[in-house]
Amino acid sequence: MDLMMDCEFEDHLPSMMKRLGAEGFMEELCKGFRLLMEDEQGVITCDSLKRNSVLLLGLDQEMGDDEIVSMMVEGDLDGDGAINQMEFCILMFRLSPALVDGSKQVLCSNRGGHCCSASPANYYT
Repeated sequence: MDLMMDCEFEDHLPSMMKRLGAEGFMEELCKGFRLLMEDEQGVITCDSLKRNSVLLLGLDQEMGDDEIVSMMVEGDLDGDGAINQMEFCILMFRLSPALVDGSKQVLCSNRGGHCCSASPANYYT
């Protein structure tokens, strides 16, 4: 039986954004990044993610290597094998459909609605 099929993901990021405001929310994302990163390198690596995810994310067991690699590939936009702070913040937005939609609305309102026909995925390429 695939346990992941039984898990339900609840996206708390939009409520955090609403409660903290944009600046406070970004500060919290940066704090989360620092908790997961390698202190010496200043980036999230496979090792730091594996080591810190159990402690910080409240997981009952260590994530498997396949899960770690998948997460790293998803977040590593520049292909250097690590996730820097900017990549982490982008990943958090990409993983939250409500934040992507909210960001799109803000971007469109700031540009007079000219970008609203673009796909949200295009903002990250």
